[in-house]
Amino acid sequence: MKINSFYPVILTNNVAGTRDFYTKHFPFEITFDGGWYVSLKAKQEFPFELALLEPNHSTIPADFRLALNGGLILNFEVDNADEEYARLKAAGLPIHLEIRSEDFGQRHFITSDPNGVLIDIIQIIPPSEEFAKQYSAGAV
Repeated sequence: MKINSFYPVILTNNVAGTRDFYTKHFPFEITFDGGWYVSLKAKQEFPFELALLEPNHSTIPADFRLALNGGLILNFEVDNADEEYARLKAAGLPIHLEIRSEDFGQRHFITSDPNGVLIDIIQIIPPSEEFAKQYSAGAV
């Protein structure tokens, strides 16, 4: 598997406050802010990303939705989510969210590791016109 990006997603009931904390105290800039999901990127010699997500959002499999802060999903951006879905499903990994395309610009599915940590395998696709408006200029 060729990984194009890897970043933690913090599940939190306080997305806005968490966004403000990371942009105030760390070198993060907002690249997408949909209210329920915020993508942050540190633009420096070695860029890295962090994302924040409401724990009860519909993109989280129902059995894994949390009503607390501190949950974690590992996102792996790949070139072809369908190929990875077929490979990992054939390998017997659990599929908690079947592969699907999202209007906010992702084709993805969710599996988990042996500890129950969710792993979201994502292929970036063009967002719908509605969601494209929520991205910062030049981020899409």
